Amino acid sequence: MSSQTQAEFNPVAVPGSAWAGETVEYLRGEKPLHEYLQQHAEEVPDRRAYIYYGTELTWGEVGDKVRRLAAYLSQQGVGKGDRVALYMQNCPQYIIAHYAVQSLGGIVTPVNPQYKAAEIAYQLSNAEVCALIAARNLYPNVAQARDQVPTLNTILTVAYGDYLPAEPTLEIPGELLDEPDQAPADTVDLSQVLRDTAPLAELPAADLWNGIGLMTFTSGTTGRPKGAMLSYGSSLFKMAASFQANRLKADGIGLAIAPLCHIAGMNMGVYMPVYARRSTVILARFDPETTARALHQYRCDMWYSIAPMNRALLDMPNIRDYDLSSLINNPATSFGMPVTEKLAEEWKALTGCQMHEASYGLSETHTSDTFMPKDRIKWGSCGVPVAGNEIRILDMESKTPLGPNQSGEIVVRNPAVFKGYWKRDEATAETLRDGWVHTGDVGYLDEDGYLFFTGRVKEMIKCSGYSVFPEDVEALMQDHPAVAQSAAIGIPDDKRGETVKLFVVLKPEHKGKVSEQDLIDWAREHMAAYKYPRHIAFIDSLPATPAGKVLRRLLKD
Repeated sequence: MSSQTQAEFNPVAVPGSAWAGETVEYLRGEKPLHEYLQQHAEEVPDRRAYIYYGTELTWGEVGDKVRRLAAYLSQQGVGKGDRVALYMQNCPQYIIAHYAVQSLGGIVTPVNPQYKAAEIAYQLSNAEVCALIAARNLYPNVAQARDQVPTLNTILTVAYGDYLPAEPTLEIPGELLDEPDQAPADTVDLSQVLRDTAPLAELPAADLWNGIGLMTFTSGTTGRPKGAMLSYGSSLFKMAASFQANRLKADGIGLAIAPLCHIAGMNMGVYMPVYARRSTVILARFDPETTARALHQYRCDMWYSIAPMNRALLDMPNIRDYDLSSLINNPATSFGMPVTEKLAEEWKALTGCQMHEASYGLSETHTSDTFMPKDRIKWGSCGVPVAGNEIRILDMESKTPLGPNQSGEIVVRNPAVFKGYWKRDEATAETLRDGWVHTGDVGYLDEDGYLFFTGRVKEMIKCSGYSVFPEDVEALMQDHPAVAQSAAIGIPDDKRGETVKLFVVLKPEHKGKVSEQDLIDWAREHMAAYKYPRHIAFIDSLPATPAGKVLRRLLKD
């Protein structure tokens, strides 16, 4: 997208929506979020910003540490447009590093903490990073990859223990405690930098809508991951639009469990707290008991989850020992299992909170392209476009716009869409056309403007001439009482072209009691003849991204 700003886009008028025609307004002005952070540090320095297993950091402390790290990185030559990789689990140091890099006009390149040496080498060399900030216990992977990244000059290492309390309020995962006592010899200890470096006195001005602040590598659901370049304005716009649409409380408190390296987790754990000046409880990973305790103890009013997390809490024998009535907003994503009306009713009976599908979105749009009006939920949909966002459905062949309830490719335009893929001009031209992101997703808009996602173009299965989307088969299979999760793929079939193979995770109480043929017979009774799976394979767990998105391509392997 060119230098167009938010004001130049016409907001979508959504029939039947109270938000029709609304425009985005910014809480503290049209400026990058690292400036919002420094404003909080000046105005409310003693107010609680982040909580990490009992350790509390104020806005003043976070702002000071951001300036200290920014000063050190600047001394190492990091400046505008330079890529700096962050390789660690959810922790306060991630927040500090993220905003320190962006405060210099640099580009944050998050790295999945589950990545091994070969995956790290690919991303760091592809992004041509000049600096890396990594957890100590992940450094062995970095050491193996280091020689393959000639641009890498500076490595800082992070000790999770620096921010873990002596008397934790929440159970600390073992992997956070299992780390070396000292920083590796050829790295710089981040805690020492934060102690010894004077804060940067003045932050350079940022080009809000054209300057690149984030290069998030797509999950690689098709092909090798690509670096999607997003502006500083991308995060500002999407936080403002989401804040308005979901009627979040400014100065409230949220729970952040989703990986901060992933765009959805980043929105909820890195960007929204700073945009709305909200306190946030950070957890390194999901654990049902710890999650319930965090919601209860800190009286959280906001939690972004994926559906299996809610299911896990509901299945806890002692869940009613916890008071979850403070929860007001619980957007959830249908990864692994769908967000259904039945699940939402169970959750509301427990908490009083209306759970709903979070949104539609992707890395290239900074996600959060839609929201679900709580008073007009349509189950199975992704909701309606947020203010300032345009969504169209195009015919798969002619690329002409389609009308209501007609299925085609979903395309998105808003001020937050990415500027292109890093050094991938051909892929950029294919995806970004005249400001519209061609998502490769298939869906439709109904007569009220609600978006329904039906699948990925490249994952569509062609059975006897019919188009079958994996998500459809999986959603139907979810009605079987023995099925916890499932994932469908297409496999070659001499007579039908392709046929459906379904990988199934059984509920624990049904293991050994239900056969593959039992599920095939059930599916035959509940699905069209061309659609039901002819092959079933039981599996302990489904391969997924850190955010919970199932990687069907790995099942094909």
